[in-house]
Amino acid sequence: MKPETCEVVCVHEENVKYVQQNLPDLKGISLIFKALADETRLKISYALTLQNELCVCDVAAIIQSSTATASHHLRYLKDIDLAKSEKRGKLVYYRLADHHVNQLVKIAFEHAKEGEKIEST
Repeated sequence: MKPETCEVVCVHEENVKYVQQNLPDLKGISLIFKALADETRLKISYALTLQNELCVCDVAAIIQSSTATASHHLRYLKDIDLAKSEKRGKLVYYRLADHHVNQLVKIAFEHAKEGEKIEST
């Protein structure tokens, strides 16, 4: 089995210094991945890549939950700016916030599918 660590300590100071100086605050990005790490919220987000918008009742049916549970997850996505909502009459419709979120979810799905192909060979 190949070692997972370096056999000697050799810090490349220039590389480390460059990265440290250019590393942005990652808190917002961390929140995005935390939200999408939840399988239900990821399922909702993926559903919103398939349909531009869905009402809370639709989402509840898709994830096989109560409307309260669906609403809770949708509100979480909205609170961290991954989704937007619009009330029309007595219904509330949700959509992904923008094309970046749509791409992020689709890219993650494609990446996971590639991993499945590798594992099955």
